[in-house]
Amino acid sequence: MAPGTTPPTTEARDVFRELGYSVSEDGSDFVAERKWRRVLVTPLGPDDATDPEPYLADGGSPPQLRCFVTWDDSAADLRKHLLDLKPPFDWAVIGVEGGGEFSVMQGAPGSP
Repeated sequence: MAPGTTPPTTEARDVFRELGYSVSEDGSDFVAERKWRRVLVTPLGPDDATDPEPYLADGGSPPQLRCFVTWDDSAADLRKHLLDLKPPFDWAVIGVEGGGEFSVMQGAPGSP
């Protein structure tokens, strides 16, 4: 799917499968697991990437690892917003392009 206002849900699953994770198939948010790592993955469209705060809570205790996936042209802004919000968990941002390419941006050093 081409970048637009839709979150890159399919692309996010494809990235984690490519990295060797098993991926749950339910909903737009999903869990990716590999060895001891269990990552809550949240795909965000460009509009959501400018205001990620509503997506930080998962309704329970915060997971240890989170990854926010958005289109490549929104990834740097999303990372900046998350750095400002200082969420209480380790996180990363993945920017995806329509052709399957992706880049990983680490969260804050020493987070949470």
